[in-house]
Amino acid sequence: MQNRRETLKQTAVVAGLLAAAGFPQFAQAAFNKNAFDAKSVQDAAKAAGATSLAESKDVTITGPDIAENGAVVPLGASTTLAGAKQLLILVEKNPAALVAMFHVSDAVDANFTTRAKMGQSSDVYAIAIMNDGKALWSKKEVKVTLGGCGG
Repeated sequence: MQNRRETLKQTAVVAGLLAAAGFPQFAQAAFNKNAFDAKSVQDAAKAAGATSLAESKDVTITGPDIAENGAVVPLGASTTLAGAKQLLILVEKNPAALVAMFHVSDAVDANFTTRAKMGQSSDVYAIAIMNDGKALWSKKEVKVTLGGCGG
């Protein structure tokens, strides 16, 4: 059974091999450092390729109203819109806002769930970045009773 470090090392090797073999788009798509390092929702969306932001009822964010343990907060994002290329899940008050980035196409059902750490109560966002760069978002407030980021 592999541990996390071995898995990450193998992923980096595969991304390097793909880049060396002339497939740099696969290596780039694997990790967007600027987006994951961004401190705000707007900066993360911009680093992921968004050119404009607009609220939309066609993008859905799911999560609990109250999370008893901020270390494992279940969050989900989805959209039924055609033309989405990325779906992001962000936590506004986390030190780094971007929690997850999913690359999608019209052949994929853009409906994802994950678990996130939340250090405090915050708005959480789902952002669908469309092929033309427009970013459509929705948000939900999640109250945290026990912090997950050392709190």
